[in-house]
Amino acid sequence: MNTLLPTTIVGSLPKPSWLCEPEKLWSPWKLRDDELRDGKLDAQTLAAHEQRRAGLDIISDGEQTRQHFVTTFIEHLSGVDFDRRETVRIRDRYDASVPTVVGAVSRENPVFAADAKHLRAETDQPIKWALPGPMTMIDTLYDDHYRSREQLAWEFATILNQEAKDLEAAGVDIIQFDEPAFNVFFDELKDWGVAALERATEGLGCETAVHICYGYGIKANTDWKATLGAQWRQYEESFPLLQQSSIDIVSLESHNSRVPVDLTELLRGKKVMLGAIDVASETIETPEEVATTLRNALPFVDPGKLYPSTNCGMAPLPRRVARDKMIALAAGAELLRSELS
Repeated sequence: MNTLLPTTIVGSLPKPSWLCEPEKLWSPWKLRDDELRDGKLDAQTLAAHEQRRAGLDIISDGEQTRQHFVTTFIEHLSGVDFDRRETVRIRDRYDASVPTVVGAVSRENPVFAADAKHLRAETDQPIKWALPGPMTMIDTLYDDHYRSREQLAWEFATILNQEAKDLEAAGVDIIQFDEPAFNVFFDELKDWGVAALERATEGLGCETAVHICYGYGIKANTDWKATLGAQWRQYEESFPLLQQSSIDIVSLESHNSRVPVDLTELLRGKKVMLGAIDVASETIETPEEVATTLRNALPFVDPGKLYPSTNCGMAPLPRRVARDKMIALAAGAELLRSELS
């Protein structure tokens, strides 16, 4: 991108109330069949329009066609039984009923390519698409087939690579892989986590990003954060590995978090998608607050490699709040842009 400090959101935006219940994470759809298909695409068009109107530079789909950032992708794969449920501990944080891997996993057809083509037709700005990362995918399932987290992750990495290539062919400029599990499973991260992520990006010509956050602003996540102490230093485990990886962009939390901003020095040379918007609060940041968060990172990130963003997705927030936060993000980046030029 030629734009200095290009702005974008990390992932989700709130869905319209006619599509599903508002301000509720992973809410069931209100529509069915053809109406649901049309409604999802209408919501995606609206999300793209709201991002453009807010002044963002890189446009995403806001995850409007997905109910869940991981399982909506898995629903389209063979080898997973959604009727056979087991309770597992998600990222050592909370229990959830999840589907079961019962056979070899595979992808018969592209999952999001048609949706990505629709988004591509909505704007001539760069577009970004998010996929779940291999380690986060395996942490959202009960495996009764491979019985090896590593083997299942490598299978998913191959499937994700197929999907990513279809997204690139559909016109996506940046493919983002969401890996919140990188903040929890440090031994696996070092042994095979980053390698599996690189397998998912193999052969791509578009830019690649990995998003590692502390989660949506839901109680399970905020309770976990309260146990992490005065400084959140989990990124010390992943950043040195990612700095040496083939991934182009690393996305992280910053604003209103306890992440020491100097940890971004560990990514020197990489592009950094810095979270300057707190998604766990409905308080709207001022442009000056956004600019300050970004400015504080400049000793550790070259300005030409800094991408102002949100800490995580905004699906659980009221739509008005999400819109105003996007406006603040764009305005804050413009303040700093003016200073730097």
